[in-house]
Amino acid sequence: MTGRRDVAEELLEETWLRLVRHRARFEPDVQIGPWLFAVARNLSVSYFRTRTVESRVIGSLSLWPERRSDTPFDTTARNEFERRLEAGLAALPPLLRESLLLTAFEGLPSSEAAAICGVSGEAMRQRVRRARTQLAESLADVVTNWRLRTGA
Repeated sequence: MTGRRDVAEELLEETWLRLVRHRARFEPDVQIGPWLFAVARNLSVSYFRTRTVESRVIGSLSLWPERRSDTPFDTTARNEFERRLEAGLAALPPLLRESLLLTAFEGLPSSEAAAICGVSGEAMRQRVRRARTQLAESLADVVTNWRLRTGA
């Protein structure tokens, strides 16, 4: 959500500190995962409220692990796609970006993501659908060019 590794690491550290501080309050049946995501979400919201952050700057953090490529063209195409994907994610409104990251990248069921964000399951599904639509629109020319090149 922050687009900056240093800020994300600070928020992650604070999330774990809150877990340690509040562990005595947990009931035996509490699910720690959704609780941690909710704390991390709230901390990031607080961060954005108290600081001016250039949301369109992604920085050098890449979403994808480095892979070996067969040709320089493949490397260039992959780098361009990753750059466009990161820019597309950064351009999404924060609530839509958060919804997509929780469900698509973190793999959470929409019900858990909804609980983390404090919305209904239907609201979460709508957010994810809108985020996917906007992201697809921002990547449409990349996909079209790929289909033309590969014949897919």
